[in-house]
Amino acid sequence: MPTLARRFSLHLIAIALGAVLMLPFYWAAIGSLKRMTEVRQIPLVWWPAILQWINYSDVWNVRFFPNWVANSVFLTVVATTGTVVSSSLAGYAFARFRFPGRNLLFTITLATLMLPGYVLLIPNFMLFWQLGWLNTYLPLTVPFWFGSAFFIFLFRQFFMTVPIELDEAARIDGASYPRIFWSIMLPLSGPVVATAAIIEGINQWNSFLRPLIILNRPETYPLSVGLRYFVVNPGDNLPKDHLLMAASIIMTLPVIILFFVGQRAFVRGVVMSGIKG
Repeated sequence: MPTLARRFSLHLIAIALGAVLMLPFYWAAIGSLKRMTEVRQIPLVWWPAILQWINYSDVWNVRFFPNWVANSVFLTVVATTGTVVSSSLAGYAFARFRFPGRNLLFTITLATLMLPGYVLLIPNFMLFWQLGWLNTYLPLTVPFWFGSAFFIFLFRQFFMTVPIELDEAARIDGASYPRIFWSIMLPLSGPVVATAAIIEGINQWNSFLRPLIILNRPETYPLSVGLRYFVVNPGDNLPKDHLLMAASIIMTLPVIILFFVGQRAFVRGVVMSGIKG
């Protein structure tokens, strides 16, 4: 009986904390269905008098909004694919190949994790300016095809758990290293690939600062930058809090769906990569 009471108490605490953490999302979701006057009304309106589903239609009909969604999808897919492919190749090389300076190179790769991304903003901007890449999608896609230190580490840890006998058997059968990677190692690393894809996909979908400083034409913005339209719009001083919340919900839903669809593979990938606990 004491064990049952303890479990009930823990579940009750978890539910209470979950409700508190979900409150901001609830407020945004309900706010997206309110009239503008209800959003800022005091006392707070926890449920609108009439659900304003037209808010979502108004958001979608905003100029360039469909472009912003399409741009976000394109940038997320290309950058995420590049990160997963390049990081898995580098992780395989660090796990299986023996070459001079391998450990030193891997240490340097991990050391880059200590550099905040903001430190590299100005050098990267100057580099892309010299290359003539500003106001294009190249700075938002090409660099991600050169691997990510964290995901290289993730793939390396997983590949080191795969028995080396599989590689040796494949080599005896005449398979080359690329064939071993694509036909044996990569299929085995499905959970790790899913984990990397989920994490990087969410990061790319939510990316704001990099596209903000690279792009300067509204039609090329991703959705994360386009949301600023509902906060500050030159020539229109009307508040758009209800539309901002509706646009935010539209942007948030793909991330929620992606995580819930892939959460099982995400957990397996973290556990199988040797970084648990």
